[in-house]
Amino acid sequence: MARIFITGSSDGLGQLAARILVEQRHAVVLHARDEARGREALAAVPGAAGVLHGDLSSLAETRGLAERANATDPFDAVIHNAAVGFRERRRIGTVDGLAHVFAVNTLAPYVLTTLMQRPRRLIYVSSELHRKGDAFLDDLNWDRRSWHGLQAYRDSKLHDVLLAFAVARRWPGVISHALEPGWMPTKMGGAHATGDLDAGSRTQVWLATSDDPAASESGGYWHHLRPARPSGATRDVDRQERLLAECARLSGVDLPHQ
Repeated sequence: MARIFITGSSDGLGQLAARILVEQRHAVVLHARDEARGREALAAVPGAAGVLHGDLSSLAETRGLAERANATDPFDAVIHNAAVGFRERRRIGTVDGLAHVFAVNTLAPYVLTTLMQRPRRLIYVSSELHRKGDAFLDDLNWDRRSWHGLQAYRDSKLHDVLLAFAVARRWPGVISHALEPGWMPTKMGGAHATGDLDAGSRTQVWLATSDDPAASESGGYWHHLRPARPSGATRDVDRQERLLAECARLSGVDLPHQ
């Protein structure tokens, strides 16, 4: 039995993955933005081992979430699933003055990865849209660019793959993967999405728990249990390091090399 933490598991694919993992008798700790959402998450996933709260748009709350996670029993796997969508028409500055999409989709998984006790496996949920992300990594926080919600989302999903591969390279003792679930009919994807919800959640489950050699080899990119080809930019070590340096500068938290 594995002990697994899933960010953004109060609804959507995170909640579906949590239900499957509970059915498989794993110990699943959910995550929600606040206590009210946490109660809803526990009600929706009977048998979950617990829930941790923290608003990922706030650096202070994200650090607090990492502290609370570290105060529990160690995790075998962490699935970085939480994300906000691409329909935001405004930059929406957070309490830290950050673009909301960047804060939640990029900086939060970076901070949690850095501050949480290292699990055996890390899984980062990206998107096929990452292939259209800005590989130059200029102005990550949208301080100079004119706001474009869809492009901000694309960029953040590129960042997630870069982060997954950087962790795989820097931390040889941790298995780190990224995946694209497809266009899912969740709250984020919308009712017209054509993806298979079950298939979209089972890759996270498989990567978090499987003894299959493919799942145990770090640095993979996946779609529906099969290897997929990510943007070529994601394998560029200089780009990975540039992202890490910018995340460290904006968060005040440095990802260790070992």
